[in-house]
Amino acid sequence: MLKRIEAYYDAVPRSSARAEEFGPLTLFVREGEGWPFYARPASGHEGEVPVAAVERVRARQRELGVPEAFEWVAETAPGLRAAVEASGLTVHEHPLMVLEGAPPAVPEPEGVAVRMVDAGDPGLESAVAAPYAAFGFPPEPGTAERTAARITAGLTRLAAAFESGTEGGSALAAGQHQPVGGVSEVVGVGTVPAARRRGLGLAVTAALVADARARGAELVFLSASDADVARLYGRLGFRTVATALVAEPGPEAEARGPFRGAGKEFRGKSSGRVTSPVPAPSLR
Repeated sequence: MLKRIEAYYDAVPRSSARAEEFGPLTLFVREGEGWPFYARPASGHEGEVPVAAVERVRARQRELGVPEAFEWVAETAPGLRAAVEASGLTVHEHPLMVLEGAPPAVPEPEGVAVRMVDAGDPGLESAVAAPYAAFGFPPEPGTAERTAARITAGLTRLAAAFESGTEGGSALAAGQHQPVGGVSEVVGVGTVPAARRRGLGLAVTAALVADARARGAELVFLSASDADVARLYGRLGFRTVATALVAEPGPEAEARGPFRGAGKEFRGKSSGRVTSPVPAPSLR
């Protein structure tokens, strides 16, 4: 299972980034507009990672003007954390959770309609913006257009919650799942502050899971922002199987809070896993 997740993490950025190899590490460099990607263990590498390799990657990230961000799974690359911390980065832990079996039905919150949002949906722009609003970050210019292109290309699926009867109204909560083969990760689930405590994040996640399963995903996973949120995802049938790690310079990591430096287009974790940035799912 973890090997499939590792293969997924290596594959996701390649649709819009080039890979630069640094021995035991791979740095993904975005090609075109959008949030920058991260570095992670090279595919198949299982040994120790020297501090010098981390320093080379960080120097390249500074040269490119992108965040000095690393993402990996603790259990599959146990030798990386010590090297990253020795280089001066701060490491944050997030429960890595996998969906087991068929998820239980989640009642749609009263007065709310949850639906998948396609590239031509009038609610697209607000659906893209909702998770950013949840964490106090405005989306970058062009984010909605890039998301629409990814939806059209089959690289991401977007779900959102709207007040009932307001097809073109503002989204109250939204999130995405990003399929690659038979694996998909749920990312960037967030609820606007004024609509919290109504179960909207859980309802959006349930819609994403149902869509992923309907489209053939055999493995659906996510990284929760913390243990409290992980317990909420447990209500949907997710269980913790490992620990996702995100490393960034301390002050920057604290400023981003739950935003991840991962390779998702909407995100940002990061995973977000921040890729664009999509916050790690929080169910707020």
